[in-house]
Amino acid sequence: MKPARTQLGLVLLVVITAGVLVGGSRVESETPFTILLTNDDGYDAPGLRALAKALASTAHVVVAAPASQQSGASMAITYREPIFVRPIELTADVSGYAIQARPATSVRVGVESLLERKPDLVISGINSGPNLGIVSFYSGTVGAARQAALLGIPAIAASRQRGDSDDYTVAATFIRELVEQLRTQRELRPGLLLNVNVPAGTPRGVRVVRQSTAPDRENYERRTNPRGQVYYWSRWMPPSDSDENTDVGAFARGFITIVPFKIDQTDMDALESLGRLELEMPTPASAR
Repeated sequence: MKPARTQLGLVLLVVITAGVLVGGSRVESETPFTILLTNDDGYDAPGLRALAKALASTAHVVVAAPASQQSGASMAITYREPIFVRPIELTADVSGYAIQARPATSVRVGVESLLERKPDLVISGINSGPNLGIVSFYSGTVGAARQAALLGIPAIAASRQRGDSDDYTVAATFIRELVEQLRTQRELRPGLLLNVNVPAGTPRGVRVVRQSTAPDRENYERRTNPRGQVYYWSRWMPPSDSDENTDVGAFARGFITIVPFKIDQTDMDALESLGRLELEMPTPASAR
């Protein structure tokens, strides 16, 4: 009886194992690794198209991007107005939606209303022009990626320095390789937010660095139009930082920079010191 019982157990084990493998294979085929692409330059921007082409062979890529230019939008949202959506075909392998909304809202509409399930990764870019240091606070490219991170989705904001050509191949190839390594190393955790900047030409290498807090410079030139109306024109200069351990400093030396951001902006030192204040509720005037 024991041998027969043992053989029966082995048969059941094989059947169960096979079922798990078949089921696992079926689930994997039905739910491929999905990347949602967005940006702030508009759905037809060359940086987005280059990224779509580079990633199409390694993932299921869907576009949910603004229908028009939205640079400098940060995390501004679109509400109290209709959000128009139309289908697009970006490349032979990549389709998606052009959304009449800000970048952050485009991501949210894509995730919550257009895709069948939450994507495994959101990539915003490739932006035309770097988003370094405190400039990232203004950036619609970074704002769209930050919105994804707020929804618990790993996200990458990708930007490229403007150069003599409009070729995004180097930047797109690097982002694809970065995604592959993040997947292999199981680093695509919920809320991961990376800000990647690629210099023009041939980069010297890659640096994972901290964000520079060097200030940018801006003044407003007073002008008068032909009708005699006074207006002001922004004259802006990007931040400069000599510290090579920051994104601004390393990028200036020709390196691709990666900065991991946090969603929680709490100042822990201030949290502790402010907690020692003897704060009380104010007494209403009627009770005095």
